Amino acid sequence: MQANGLDERTNLLVEEYSTSGRLDNITQVMSIHTQYLESFLRSQFYMLRMDGPLPLPYRHYIAIMAAARHQCSYLINMHVDEFLKTGGIAEWLNGLEYIPQRLKNLNEINKLLAHRPWLITKEHIQKLVKTGENNWSLPELVHAVVLLAHYHALASFVFGSGINPERDPDASTGVRLIAVNNFCVCDLANDNNIENASLTSSNFGVSIADSLSELEALMERMKRLQEDKEDEEASQEEMATRFEKEKKESLLVITFDDDIVSTDVSRYIEDPGFGYKDFARRGEDHLPTFRAQDYTWENHGFSLVNRLYSDIGHLLDEKFRMVYNLTYNTMATHEDVDTTTLRRALFNYVHCMYGIRYDDYDYGEVNQLLERSLKVYIKTVTCYPERTTKRMYDSYWRQFKHSEKVHVNLLLMEARMQAELLYALRAITRHLT
Repeated sequence: MQANGLDERTNLLVEEYSTSGRLDNITQVMSIHTQYLESFLRSQFYMLRMDGPLPLPYRHYIAIMAAARHQCSYLINMHVDEFLKTGGIAEWLNGLEYIPQRLKNLNEINKLLAHRPWLITKEHIQKLVKTGENNWSLPELVHAVVLLAHYHALASFVFGSGINPERDPDASTGVRLIAVNNFCVCDLANDNNIENASLTSSNFGVSIADSLSELEALMERMKRLQEDKEDEEASQEEMATRFEKEKKESLLVITFDDDIVSTDVSRYIEDPGFGYKDFARRGEDHLPTFRAQDYTWENHGFSLVNRLYSDIGHLLDEKFRMVYNLTYNTMATHEDVDTTTLRRALFNYVHCMYGIRYDDYDYGEVNQLLERSLKVYIKTVTCYPERTTKRMYDSYWRQFKHSEKVHVNLLLMEARMQAELLYALRAITRHLT
């Protein structure tokens, strides 16, 4: 990193420490990308601590409920502490049966958002906002939905980057830590190369020469795609066919059986067996694809969320744009590389697994740029983050730096959050109309 980049990073970390009184490992790993970290911290601070429709303890309890869907004990422990610090009732931490009915009513939307957001309908929204003593106002519901999507996606980042707890939580909270992965946060935060971090490629039966030629091949494919784009445009029918093909192929990438959930986490979950099921199920021809043009973040989601929960739209929009456009024009040891096609393929592949299609995007690019081991990693981090292993992290892009893999995780996290929000906000819009 450049010297001024390091100064900026240090200042940001000092500021975060003085604001929250702690410097967690998420912040340290994200600080490799200072510009992004700044917009991430701004939006998270706003949704957790600034004026908003929900009381502070509710915000932290909702974060716990969201993190529990992916058994992310790291985030659960963090928000158990915050919940108590903001005046939350300790008894609620015994489990869902101890919380008010209003919060319990969020279980269904939490479950659907986390695993199958395409199933959310206006009826789910109506059920939550209908009149009665336990109803949610629309601003409260939007605040809750933003928190749920944020923490589902953040669980993906935690598991995808192998982030470990920085300390033992206070035993009195009754939450026992579940072991996370064996990454070393110091390696990630210091951006040691894969070769330096005792995870050499040879562990996987792959020589350095092989992984170098893999890198060259990827760069060659990127270059070819850029050139082809200038030569010919595929027809709309062809583009639609390529999307369907990619969506169906994502089925074959990886699928897990249901997990066994530890009792420490299960107290915060209703219906623990409910998980991700492929959007494109085998044998189903007429799938309800979400055409991005019909309901976009820029034209629809942004203004709705901003109207009901002021300013959060601006903060989220800045964060989405920041991660999508973030580039240092490098790939591993190469400089002056335009990585636009690669970043777009990563973002759009996540949306493809959630059934969201961009009419103007050629999904043939996904197949050309993302090799199988990377697709396995993306699908696991996005859909079953608690199953991510260090081996998956190591097995793709072996010549790339940790900072580049953290960047991949930031893209996956934001693409996932945006996909969840699009489905939830579309259902709210339908309820309003």
